[in-house]
Amino acid sequence: MTAAAGLAHPSSQIAIPAVSLVAEERTVRGSYMGSCVPSRDIPRFIGLYQRGRLPVDRLLSSMGPLEEINEAFDLLDQGRVIRHVITF
Repeated sequence: MTAAAGLAHPSSQIAIPAVSLVAEERTVRGSYMGSCVPSRDIPRFIGLYQRGRLPVDRLLSSMGPLEEINEAFDLLDQGRVIRHVITF
C-alpha cells in the first residue's frame, strides 16, 4: 500500500507506473490528518498513554521557546529531531 500524507498544492499530481499497480498488487490511499476523528480518537489515545501502551514521551526530541522557532525548523529539516515542542 502507498499512503499519501500531507496536503500538497492543489495542482500537484503523482505518476505511478501502471505495471506497479498490477504486478505489485499496489493500492494508493490518501490520509488526511491520519484520518483522525478527534472526539473518538483523542480519548482513546489518552487511555493508551495512561496504560503505557502509547509512548508519546519517546516521540519528543526537544523543546524550546518561540523565539528559537527557526532553529527548531532547521533541526527538523536536518532530521536531527522527530518532534520539537514550542514553549511560550
